[in-house]
Formats: sequence, C-alpha cells, structure tokens
Amino acid sequence: MAKIDLDQLSIEELAALRDQAADKLAEKVAARQAELEAELEKLSQYGRAVKKSQATPVARQFKDDSKDEPTKDVPHAA
Repeated sequence: MAKIDLDQLSIEELAALRDQAADKLAEKVAARQAELEAELEKLSQYGRAVKKSQATPVARQFKDDSKDEPTKDVPHAA
C-alpha cells in the first residue's frame, strides 16, 4: 500500500479519503459479520448455548449473627 502524505492533501482530498476509508471499513465489517453468522449457524446444530445467568451459582459463605458459629456454607442449587 502506498504511503500517503496527509499534510500535502487538501481538505477536500482528506474528506474524500475519510469517506473511502469509512466505506471500505463498512464493507469489511459486513463481510466479517456474514462470516461469523455463518459460523454461528453451523454451531447452532449442536444445541443452544447456556447463558451465564442460567449457570449454577457458586456456594458462598456467610457469617452467622451468633458469634458461636463463625461461618456456614449456603446450600448449592442442584
């Protein structure tokens, strides 16, 4: 790719270059999105992904109000 001396370009030329770059970027993003959607479609045949909110929560420890028992385990959801 040829190196462009941006200092030598006029405002109109810089604006045109910006527009060309934005158009090319939009094309590449659309192409990549299509690739990823095709890959996702292939992977979807193996079932639905589990969302984080559906994952089993990790048991946490909490301090009991009474000083006799320092900590207890919260029951783990099955």
